[in-house]
Amino acid sequence: MIIAVHQPQYLPWLGYFDKIARSDLFVFLDNVQYKKREFQNRNQLKTPSGAIWLTVPVQTKRAHHQKICDVQIDNSTDWRHKHWGTIERNYRKAAYFFEYESEIRALYHFAPQKLYELNQSCVRLLTKLLNISTPIILESELGITSTRTERIIDICQKMGGTIYLSGAGGMNYLDENRFVETGIQLKYQNYVHPTYPQLYNDFIPYMSVIDLLFNCGVDSMKFLKGKA
Repeated sequence: MIIAVHQPQYLPWLGYFDKIARSDLFVFLDNVQYKKREFQNRNQLKTPSGAIWLTVPVQTKRAHHQKICDVQIDNSTDWRHKHWGTIERNYRKAAYFFEYESEIRALYHFAPQKLYELNQSCVRLLTKLLNISTPIILESELGITSTRTERIIDICQKMGGTIYLSGAGGMNYLDENRFVETGIQLKYQNYVHPTYPQLYNDFIPYMSVIDLLFNCGVDSMKFLKGKA
């Protein structure tokens, strides 16, 4: 069994879903430290003027001291209306916008209090729209208390994983010897970003996967896997 883990992100990029698709089980790493200025509460969309950030406001005075599963969204402003308006304005001319409009718009009628609730709803919906069937669970439900490499090994052992699929960044912090010692095979994802049809001027990589869906529709997974 191949297991992959990752922090729950907001409207993630293509490589995130490639990792899910290559796994037999995907674990939301929601029980780790929240980090500012990463992708846990923001991601990028393409506009006629280039890439822009969509950022979910969080209660920042406490967020940098909290685990992801505890971070509260700041709902004092109508950020949901603003985000959907930005998406609609920039993608309504895309070939498949109206095919996915209602389901993605429904995310912005959901008013969660916690960031991880929003993010897991985004990821679960987007995997469905991409026809990815990998089961997804929360690390916080597993009772794991270890950290760093031991956390990953404990997740794999608890869930019966024989292969751990890590992002390329894992080369910088994983203790590869521990995987050898425990008999779990360590593999690194080597995702090569594809080029696909986009609205507006030159191609820009590393956008949210909704950029791919709105532009490529049923062929999205072919592009995501580099087989188009």
